[in-house]
Amino acid sequence: MFSKKMEDAFNAQINAEFYSEYLYLAMKAYFEELHLTGIANWFGVQVQEEHAHGLGMYDYVHERGGKVTLGEIAKPEIKGKDTVAIFEQVLEHEQLVTSKINALVDVAEAEHDRAALSFLDWYIKEQVEEESNVRQLIATLKLIGEDKKALLMLDRELAARTYTAPVIG
Repeated sequence: MFSKKMEDAFNAQINAEFYSEYLYLAMKAYFEELHLTGIANWFGVQVQEEHAHGLGMYDYVHERGGKVTLGEIAKPEIKGKDTVAIFEQVLEHEQLVTSKINALVDVAEAEHDRAALSFLDWYIKEQVEEESNVRQLIATLKLIGEDKKALLMLDRELAARTYTAPVIG
């Protein structure tokens, strides 16, 4: 049985996933304005991933017989104005998402909802990967420092990133 508490927790996480999509869309626009199209592409792939994550949870709630209730999505705010600071914000945001998914797992454990625990296992693994990828980018950006040629090389590398639809659950 899909409890009301579980339904509410999933609806909150759906909102968080779509906020992530919106935040990364704002960051994509920022880098497009700077003509760093490779970095913008990296964020474009993130937008698609977050959208898929939100829809995965949306579909799961329906599959379990729950009701999806969509809430207002907050306006995203880009805190930094340099590439390193923005990616540090991304890492901070991904860590927040990880904590929210962990809290959702806590609800599933408290509700003894084994199906939700099984479903959320994919999201836990995904968050480990997300945080690791962003940490690597931050390390690379810090090594680059003020070297604009190296930044352009990284930008070209990130332009090659493509979206692969995840198999969630």
